[in-house]
Amino acid sequence: MRILLAEDEKALNRVITRRLGWEGYSVDACFDGQEALDYLAAVRYDAAILDVMMPRVDGFEVLTQLRERGDDTPVLFLTARDSLADKVEGLDLGADDYLVKPFEFEELMARLRALTRRRDALKSNTCVCGDLTVDIARHRVTRGDTELMLTAKEFALLEYLIRNKGLVLSREQIETNLWSGDYIVGSNVVDVYIRMLRKKVDADFEPKLIHTVRGYGYVLREESE
Repeated sequence: MRILLAEDEKALNRVITRRLGWEGYSVDACFDGQEALDYLAAVRYDAAILDVMMPRVDGFEVLTQLRERGDDTPVLFLTARDSLADKVEGLDLGADDYLVKPFEFEELMARLRALTRRRDALKSNTCVCGDLTVDIARHRVTRGDTELMLTAKEFALLEYLIRNKGLVLSREQIETNLWSGDYIVGSNVVDVYIRMLRKKVDADFEPKLIHTVRGYGYVLREESE
C-alpha cells in the first residue's frame, strides 16, 4: 500500500517513514501542506497521514481542499492538538481518524490498518473498460470471452490503469506507484511494460484500449481522442 506522510518535524518524519517501510508500506514523505496537496493531486494513495500544524497550508486546509475536489483518500490526523474542539473539527471536515502526539507506533499501525480495511471494503473487486474485465480479487483478466494470462507486474500495471480509467497517467506516476523507487531513473521500464501489456490486451482485439499521450504518458480508455 502507498501512504502519504505530511509531517514538518523532520526527525519524526524520518522515524515514521522508516517504521512504515519496515511494515511493508511504500511511503512518500513531505514537510508542509502545499507539498501534500501537490502529491495528492498527482498520485492515488491508499491513505494519508497529516499533521495539523504545518507550514504554508495547515492540515485542516489540506483536507478541506481534498474533499472539495472529490478525493476520498482516507486521512488520519497525527497532531499535538488534543482539544475536543480540534478533534471534532478534524472529523467534521472529513478525516477518518485522529491520533494525538505523543503516540505509540503500534497504535498508529492499528489505526492505519483499520482505515485501509474500510477503504478496501468499499472498492469494487471488478473493474471494466469496454470488453476488458479485471477481477482484482482473483487476479483474473478477460477480454470478451478470452482470458488473458499476465505476469504479476503486468497485472499491477493494468490494475493501476483501469482504476484510473480515462485519466492520463505520466510515466513518473506509473513508476512511482508500481516500482516505489526501485526503478532506474531515466530508464524506459514503463514503456517496456506498456508494450508487453499491449501485446496481450490490445494486439488481437478491437478497439484498442491503451493509448499513448505523446510527451506525457498513457491512458486506458475505450476510444482515442
